Amino acid sequence: MSRGSFSVAIIVGAILVVLGLSAFMVNEREIAIKLQLGRVVTAAYEPGLHWKWPLVQNVRKFPRRILTISDRPERVFTAENEAVQVDFFVKWRIVDPVSFYTSTGGSLELANGRLSEIIKNAIVTEFGKRSVSEAISLERQELMRDMLALARPTAEGLGAELVDFRVKQVEFTDDVRKSVYDQMSAERKRIATDRRSTGEAQAKARRAEADREVVVIEAEAYRDAQKIRGAGDAQAAEIYASAYTKDPEFYSFYRSIDAYRKSLGRGGDVLILDPDNEFFRYLNQSSGQ
Repeated sequence: MSRGSFSVAIIVGAILVVLGLSAFMVNEREIAIKLQLGRVVTAAYEPGLHWKWPLVQNVRKFPRRILTISDRPERVFTAENEAVQVDFFVKWRIVDPVSFYTSTGGSLELANGRLSEIIKNAIVTEFGKRSVSEAISLERQELMRDMLALARPTAEGLGAELVDFRVKQVEFTDDVRKSVYDQMSAERKRIATDRRSTGEAQAKARRAEADREVVVIEAEAYRDAQKIRGAGDAQAAEIYASAYTKDPEFYSFYRSIDAYRKSLGRGGDVLILDPDNEFFRYLNQSSGQ
């Protein structure tokens, strides 16, 4: 190779090296900033091919996607001073790469640590305002919304946006779980005893009311029966009196025959009377009158 060709090759190689050091690519999943001697000079690059001064400038790239923080459960105290373990995760993303770089040095690990502390402070604050039942009941959605609203402004100072926050599980710590379960069991027993005593009192009241109604019904039935019986007796007496006034002799004869039937109609009966007794007056008459 001639000296001229070798020089051209060196020049072309140098140009390619300079171009390689000057060009950089940003894809759709990345956010890039350009630094010059440690100071940010350009940000918010669109996806595509871009340029920089080699050696003087360098480029830092950060993920554009949503990131997840899933830390170990946090021990917090509720408004009832009950200790609970809160298991949670956080979804976040970088929205301001310049603030993110200046506050964290571009370290995702450092950002995760700071955001985790921000969320933990929000958890401690919001759980401290609520009882255990409120924290694990239907108010959990409101609880997570309040914690997210409390932590977002601080996270914005890191150039990050908290997209979502979820409480996966709320568990009592081992040292208070047994006492809480004992309290719940005692409360359930107290409620059961109250309901049982209330039911027994209601049963006694209803039985007493039923007994009273039975007495009233029987008394009213006896009263009505006596009225009917009295009305029947009066009507019978009236019929007897009417029959007697129409034909006293026949009435006496009918009554005597009825008395004979009732007195002598059963086998084995013995009746000792004087044959001339008035009781046999109609039997002793042979005239048929």
